Amino acid sequence: MPVAQRVLLRSVTMWLLLLSLLLLASCLRSAAAFPKGCYPSEEEGLKTFRCSNAQLTEVPRDIPNDTNKLYLDSNRIPFLPRDAFRDLPLLLELDLSHNAIAGVESGAFRGLAEHLHSLDLSSNRLVSVSKDAFSNLKAKVNLSDNPWLCDCRLQELIRTVDLVAGSSGGIVCDSSTQEEHVGKAFLQVIADTDFCNVYKKTTDIAMLVTMFGWFAMVISYLVYYVRQNQEDARRHLEYLKSLPSKQRRSEESSTISTVV
Repeated sequence: MPVAQRVLLRSVTMWLLLLSLLLLASCLRSAAAFPKGCYPSEEEGLKTFRCSNAQLTEVPRDIPNDTNKLYLDSNRIPFLPRDAFRDLPLLLELDLSHNAIAGVESGAFRGLAEHLHSLDLSSNRLVSVSKDAFSNLKAKVNLSDNPWLCDCRLQELIRTVDLVAGSSGGIVCDSSTQEEHVGKAFLQVIADTDFCNVYKKTTDIAMLVTMFGWFAMVISYLVYYVRQNQEDARRHLEYLKSLPSKQRRSEESSTISTVV
């Protein structure tokens, strides 16, 4: 083989080796950036990031921002803070089931309204969540198997979100403002009970009771004031009667002038 060809072949080999090493280093660096137990993949042409059973206690920060499907199920995440997923504008599916989520801050899903079509929050520890946490979301939401408090707040939430078909039966009253509803499916309960209307009536009654209390206090004070003045006037008249007639007329004239 001519010298020139050998030099060219060696150069090409070295370049290929160098490129391979750079690619390997890049892969290792990317893998090191992911939390333990998390890995990227591609499923049905969609970029997926899986962190199932990874013992996570918070939403990972180094999730690729082109992720389409994110699995954070079966972890120990207790809370979803504001802007928890703001760097994932292309996210289509989000699985947060089987965690310990007890709180969802308003704005936790901000930035996902445009593309997200599936949100799974089943089998967590949700008791009460503001409807504002899901504002503008168009995704199908699964809220089943949580220890819900059945009240006006849950009623407003259910009216705000679009539930996954067949999941509504799993939204059961673990506790309630009315004891007879405990253990029943929430949609079954609100078919006969309007929690928000009951709450409004209770608030109105409380306001009426408060106003009546203040009114009674004012009336009582006025009655006391009038009686006290009457008693003072009676004592003064008795005092005047006990005086000699000349002095009494003078004092009576003074009293009348004062009253007028």
